[in-house]
Amino acid sequence: MVPEIRELNRSAVLTELINQRPATRKQIAEATGISAATVTRAIDQLILDGIVCEVSEVVVENRGRRAILLDLVSENTLVIGIDLGASNTRMIASDLLARPLIAVEIPTPCHFGSAELALWLAETAKAAMGGRWDAVASVSLGLPGAVNQADRSVSNAPNLKQVEDPAFLAVCELAMGRPVNADNDANLALLGELRFGAARHTPYAAMLSLGAGLGVGIAIDGAILRGRHGLVGEFGQIPVGPLNERLESFTTGPGLLARAIDSGVELSSPAELFSEPDGEMDTSSMRGREALRADFDRALVTVLTAIAVSSEPETIVLGGGIAKSLIGKLELYQARLEQTIRIAPTLTTVELGDFSGAAGGVVAALHAVYLSLGVEASSLSSLPKAHVLTAQSIADIRNADAPIHVR
Repeated sequence: MVPEIRELNRSAVLTELINQRPATRKQIAEATGISAATVTRAIDQLILDGIVCEVSEVVVENRGRRAILLDLVSENTLVIGIDLGASNTRMIASDLLARPLIAVEIPTPCHFGSAELALWLAETAKAAMGGRWDAVASVSLGLPGAVNQADRSVSNAPNLKQVEDPAFLAVCELAMGRPVNADNDANLALLGELRFGAARHTPYAAMLSLGAGLGVGIAIDGAILRGRHGLVGEFGQIPVGPLNERLESFTTGPGLLARAIDSGVELSSPAELFSEPDGEMDTSSMRGREALRADFDRALVTVLTAIAVSSEPETIVLGGGIAKSLIGKLELYQARLEQTIRIAPTLTTVELGDFSGAAGGVVAALHAVYLSLGVEASSLSSLPKAHVLTAQSIADIRNADAPIHVR
């Protein structure tokens, strides 16, 4: 019983310090309701463990009494969040407080085999970190498919089939020499937006990623729903219409291009469907484009409705390449959704841009480290601080990064 109480006290003290750093022992005691003596014992042990340090003295009362400010030793423990996509791979490295150190975007060599792709990913991460690789304690990897958390098997990854090979994650972890936590990319994108982006004001949210694939992440009370096999949110697999075509064939980039070819509609890119034609277009071509767009609109409203009635999020965040074409048009879908279900969530777009998934990877990797330091799992949804990793801080780090060279 005593060890349990000691661990709970340690967790509460550490959680408070992560959220309110720097802080004095008295401030931590007042915030947690734990006695000053107990807080001091917990802090002394955290200092011995090299997790916390004393940073400066401050005047805390009018009489001139002084207290010592405490802070985390954040720079000695680093984490990496990676979003492995079929077109591009993005990664962010941060310290223990989620302050970004690097932000990298590099084309994914999707022609590689599973083992070769895993080795490339490990070499890219090491090259990006340079001499700081030894400080990396945890890596979190977002994949374009369903990830079974029990056996780490990956399914439903048609745009990057290599990751379904069990050898991919095994080789990746072996090459990195670090724990690699894998998850669906939409789940990590939602986690990033929950802590640092468009969903940070609500614990009930969903992410709809529209790009090469259709992915959905769902959060209830700040926790990501995954299910036994990682299939929660795979709404793109739902068959619709008389031919039982999957929803993703109406809403993803590859699906739209394939449907355009079948319909005889000239479409150089999915984005072209959502913009005004450059020149004059004959009646047949115009009708074909309008029909294609109407199919997309109906399918998107269907997906949004499925998300809303399955989890009742307050906010649905849209991200991915297709979602970029919908910026400025969300009011249309908001109105359609409200016509379908009276109480509808608010639609918005990502604040972290293309780096939502990598940012979510940072959060997941940090959570793994926090757990190892003694933070209770029930406290993780509020960690790390929401204002640390932002779109601006990512942009600043990207501008300062040197090019990555991988053999």
